[in-house]
Amino acid sequence: MQRFQYYIDGQFLDGEARFPSVDPASGKEWADLPEAREGDVDRAVNAAEQALYDGAWSKMTATQRGKLIYRLADLVAANAQKLAELETRDTGKIIRETSAQIAYVADYYRYYAGIADKIEGSYLPIDKPDMDVWLRREPIGVVAMVVPWNSQLFLSAVKIGPALAAGCTMVVKASEDGPAPLLEFARLIHEAGFPAGVVNIITGFGASCGAALSRHPKVAHVAFTGGPETARHIVRNSAENLASTSLELGGKSPFIVFADADLGSAANAQVAGIFAATGQSCVAGSRLIVERRVKEEFLTLLKGKAEAIVIGAPLDMATEVGPLATRRQQEHIAALVDKSVQSGARLVTGGHRPGGEGYYFPPTILDCDGVNSPSLVNEFFGPVLSVVSFETEAEALALANDTHYGLASGVFTQNLTRAHRLMKGIRAGIVWVNTYRAVSPIAPFGGFGLSGHGREGGMAAALDYTRTKTIWLRTSDDPIPDPFVMR
Repeated sequence: MQRFQYYIDGQFLDGEARFPSVDPASGKEWADLPEAREGDVDRAVNAAEQALYDGAWSKMTATQRGKLIYRLADLVAANAQKLAELETRDTGKIIRETSAQIAYVADYYRYYAGIADKIEGSYLPIDKPDMDVWLRREPIGVVAMVVPWNSQLFLSAVKIGPALAAGCTMVVKASEDGPAPLLEFARLIHEAGFPAGVVNIITGFGASCGAALSRHPKVAHVAFTGGPETARHIVRNSAENLASTSLELGGKSPFIVFADADLGSAANAQVAGIFAATGQSCVAGSRLIVERRVKEEFLTLLKGKAEAIVIGAPLDMATEVGPLATRRQQEHIAALVDKSVQSGARLVTGGHRPGGEGYYFPPTILDCDGVNSPSLVNEFFGPVLSVVSFETEAEALALANDTHYGLASGVFTQNLTRAHRLMKGIRAGIVWVNTYRAVSPIAPFGGFGLSGHGREGGMAAALDYTRTKTIWLRTSDDPIPDPFVMR
């Protein structure tokens, strides 16, 4: 059993308790993890506050902060394969994806390293003849970051990178499911030379760790990625400390295919959108909305691709779909597929858990045309695609917006004017046209509705970790006039 520690105030510690981590490919325990509880959380937040206001970090220039982030980026790149293997082992995500994704994570840190000394204030042309007024942008404070198990090194980078660029300090809570890569990442923070307390990384359970962190009186902002139900708890907790929040939540993202689309390209994108990462992606294109006259042709194409997918050991480079991260996720997906079939959905392919070890579930397609299926409403967070058809563009748009979520969407058409109409009409934070699941550190992402609020990525994310301070300087030497009149 590999043993991991958490990282508080520049030290690697065992914590108040321990718990095991399970390898999703075998269902067997493989690692021993530290369980942070309220005392550990308090220690981590206090360390972050000390670093923010009194430590070496508080005295660094923005350029010096940027150089540290550049050093971290280089270390991530140098250790990408080791981190990838850990993430694959602990979450079941296939090695061919974790390897590529974590190598790209280094570019996110490089992007925010460059932004660190480009977060500017402003001079206000104030309406008083004897006043100079400026706006300063300062760190928002101690940030609590709650990160899920899926793509955790990426989903932490889009929080840690901009927060460091803005000059914040932080406590990062890794998910209790598969936290080993983030706990290992702490060693890179340490090696890069960040002052003690700037980045603290812990893991633990929601009731004893997450709740204590999100309601802590010294936390100024909570950045969360996960599901809406947990987000509601975080928002309630933030009423205790009046912390601001940014919430990147799930979705039931529409994937619209018109008859004039390149169907082969659209099918490849749909496979990437729902079966890549075993469907465990917040932007998964889980609702296929296809024009009726090409529906059967497109379904036949998709069925062939789904059944050709290589399911296997996540550390094998030939594997295209690995196991789900947890047994409860496997059971949830199986139950929801069964309920959908019972409600009238037609099982096109997949749908049945294989025997043997591990938390596997095959790529599954449900034809839900004309059926009020649970699969069209509920987020699976797994490799399950629900299909409906449409006749007109207006019907396609109505189906796309028939959800309380609004994170991502895809549109496949060769008609440019139609694409522009749909870009404007779809209520989602991301619209991909003739592509899907593309990301960049330069481009922000985030959702509408139950998919949350706030943005990650781009300059906007760095500004979200700042607050403005207004500076008034009176330039007149004359005595202040009537003190009982606001001027």
